[in-house]
Amino acid sequence: MGGGFKAMGACALSAIIVWAAPIDRAEAAEGSRPADNRSVELNVHGKIVEQCAIGNVGDMNFGDITRPDLKASARVLFNCNVPFRVDVRSAHGGLSNENFPNGQGPYAGRLPYSIGFQIPVLKPASSLVAQTFQSSELTGGRSFDSAGGIAVDGMALTVSLGRPSSDAGLLAGNYSETIVVSVSPS
Repeated sequence: MGGGFKAMGACALSAIIVWAAPIDRAEAAEGSRPADNRSVELNVHGKIVEQCAIGNVGDMNFGDITRPDLKASARVLFNCNVPFRVDVRSAHGGLSNENFPNGQGPYAGRLPYSIGFQIPVLKPASSLVAQTFQSSELTGGRSFDSAGGIAVDGMALTVSLGRPSSDAGLLAGNYSETIVVSVSPS
């Protein structure tokens, strides 16, 4: 055990001797002698990975859709640490009758709606990005961006049902729609 400490002491001593040894003036780089320096430049680097994440939204069940002025809202978890883009796409362009989406006879098979987004952003001051789309616009997909802002406080979604295109009203049956909302750095 004593031999180990002697060897360790020799290493420590040699480190001290090397540290205490003066720098040979011939080996020093030009301008690196302490007496010649008036300032020093230090480059510091780091990275933060881009992140855009959106939470889940439960189904919005309106029940009897013959009632006028139906509206549903949801608060959605959402943050994005870089400016972002929101893409919105729908499957049918309206709440569609599962069996007869184009209707039958005088009855309509599709009920239009609008979907609205409100997203608080920072750029660096607080601001609000708001956008509304009609369901008929969404089958081909629509998008909007954050105008340079980042999202840190979620988003509000509102779906408002419109009126059927037929004076006779809607065809009886079950109606549904799938809306896909995607977020990505812009």
